[in-house]
Amino acid sequence: MQSITTVVFDLDGVVYRGHTLLPGARKTIAWLRKQGRRVFFLTNNSTLTRTEYVRRLEEFGIPCKKADVYSSAYACALYLRENGGASPRALVVGEGGLSAELRRVGVDVVRELSGRQVDYVVVGMDRKINYRKLVDAHSAIRQGAKFIASNCDPIYPTEDGVIPGGGTIVAAIQTATQTKPLVIGKPSPYILKILLHKEDIKPKRALLLGDRLDTDVACGRQAGVWTAIVLTGVTAREEIAAAPARLKPHWVMESIGDLPRLITAEGKP
Repeated sequence: MQSITTVVFDLDGVVYRGHTLLPGARKTIAWLRKQGRRVFFLTNNSTLTRTEYVRRLEEFGIPCKKADVYSSAYACALYLRENGGASPRALVVGEGGLSAELRRVGVDVVRELSGRQVDYVVVGMDRKINYRKLVDAHSAIRQGAKFIASNCDPIYPTEDGVIPGGGTIVAAIQTATQTKPLVIGKPSPYILKILLHKEDIKPKRALLLGDRLDTDVACGRQAGVWTAIVLTGVTAREEIAAAPARLKPHWVMESIGDLPRLITAEGKP
């Protein structure tokens, strides 16, 4: 691990759970920066903007810049900017963070169809989901709109336990339309590869630290970076032992607080 110069952290279940900072997070991130290592944050949670993630981290006492944060909402915005043509229109089933990131790159965001045609249906976590939103998404996709998912996470960790994630909404729309979405967030390596390229980081000098095998580890392995899993999120040690090789992390640790010890240890996995 000593060759690692950049650490990319997932947020929910790794750095914090809901509004509770996880033990060792602040100290570990400060230690990494003091050592001269670069720190970034990569989250599948599309409910907040990158600016709001900066504010949340700073409220926890973790200094952060907007450029340090990569989210699935931001990734969806980059994808539509690159592939959507001039002023694409998107029906958004999601929360404010997703809509705001899309609007920042010129996407015409609508929250209900009302007889309008849209080019895309973009779906993320939506804690105010209702049947009308499902009907609109179904109608738009049946009429030819492209179906994009910020992520397919089935569950989401909070300080009160796990709750249904944005993937449950994606699954409902997929079932109704019989259409598979293009998934932009993890496990797709799309946003991680953008981060590595933009920041000029060699994959074998980077570590992705998350709490999910099917998103964090899968994304990291596809992008060619080192991977580690903490047990403070949604994954149990037994699941790691039973996982196929493509989903096995290079390291497993109880919490983010174990990272400094592992980085200073000799040898590679």
